[in-house]
Amino acid sequence: MAETHDSRSRLLEHLALMAPGTPLREGFERILSGRTGALVVLGQNRVISQISTGGFVLDVPYSPTALRELAKMDGAIIIDTPSHRIVRAGVQLMPDPAVSTVETGTRHRTADRVARQSGLPVVSVSASMSTIQLYLDQQRHLLEHSEHILSRANQALQTLERYRGRLREVTNQLSSLEVQDQVTVKDFVVVAQRLEMVRRLDLELDGYVVELGTDGRLLTLQLNELSVGLDELRDRLERDYRPADHPDFGFAALQQLSTAELLDPLVVARAVGFPGTEHLDSPVSARGYRQIAQIHRLPGALGIRLIEHFGNLQALFGADAAELQTVDGVGEQRARVIRDGLLRLADSAYQQRLD
Repeated sequence: MAETHDSRSRLLEHLALMAPGTPLREGFERILSGRTGALVVLGQNRVISQISTGGFVLDVPYSPTALRELAKMDGAIIIDTPSHRIVRAGVQLMPDPAVSTVETGTRHRTADRVARQSGLPVVSVSASMSTIQLYLDQQRHLLEHSEHILSRANQALQTLERYRGRLREVTNQLSSLEVQDQVTVKDFVVVAQRLEMVRRLDLELDGYVVELGTDGRLLTLQLNELSVGLDELRDRLERDYRPADHPDFGFAALQQLSTAELLDPLVVARAVGFPGTEHLDSPVSARGYRQIAQIHRLPGALGIRLIEHFGNLQALFGADAAELQTVDGVGEQRARVIRDGLLRLADSAYQQRLD
C-alpha cells in the first residue's frame, strides 16, 4: 500500500512519542527487559469501548514503572496519550474477526485488527521475539534499536552528500548558461531532478531523526547543514522560469512521480509545467532572481525591484550605471556594487565554461 503524506505524518508523530529517551519507549524497553509481553492501545474511542471487556479502570498518571508492572498481568493496557494517563488495564480486546490480517501470533493478530478497526495506534511488545511493533493505518512498523537505524541513516547521509555535490555542479552549470542566455528545458530539468532526489533523501533522513529521538542529535546537525539553502533555491528557480501564463509551474508535482518517472527528462519537464514540451532542447530564459541574490550586500527587496524593472537577466547585464540608478533605491555607490557583482557573475560563468 502506498504511503500517503497524511499517513506518514501520523506515523512520524507516533514514532516521536516512542523514540529512545521518551517515557513510552522506556516503558516498552522495561517490559522487554522483564521478559514479558504487552498489548498497548494508544488512545480511546467508541470502538475501543465496544470491543473491550473485563479489566479495571485505573485513570492514573503514566509512568514507565507503572506500565511495566501492569504488563505482568494478562490483558491489554489502554493509555490516553494526550493526558499521559493509563486509563484501563487487564482489558480483553475482542475485535471483529472478519477484519483481515496477515499476522499469525495471537497478540500481533489482535493488535493489527484493533488498529484497523479503531483507527488508533496499537503497540505489541513481544518477549519471545524481543520486538516492539506499532500498528497504525493498516501498516506495521518495527521499532528498531538505535544502532540499526543509525547504520541506515549514515548510509543515506553519505548518499545525500554525494547528491548535494552533484546538485551544486549542475546548478553552477545552469548559472553559466544563464549568463550566456543558452539555457534549454533540459538544463533546467537536470537541476529539477537533482533537487527532487535531494528532497526525497531529506525526507527519509527526517524519519530516521524522529525514530532516533535523543540518539539522533548529531544526525540532526549534519542534516541541517546539508539542507541549508535548498528552499531558497527551489523558490528562486520557480520564479526565474515560471511562464507568465502558468501560475502552477513548480517542483511540487515531482513529489508524485515514481523513481523511474523522475529519471525521464521529458516526464519531469511536463510535470514542472513547461507547456506543450515536446523538445527538451527548446530555449528558455531566466529572469534572474537566483543570480541577483548572489550579489553581496544587495538587499533582497532591491534585487526583486531590479528584475521587475529590467524584465530579465540579460537586460540587467546590459544596463549601465545610469540606467541602474533609475531604479528606486539605487544610488551611484549601489549601482557600482551591482555592476561589480554582475561582472563577477559573468567572470564566474566564463571560468565555468573553460572548466
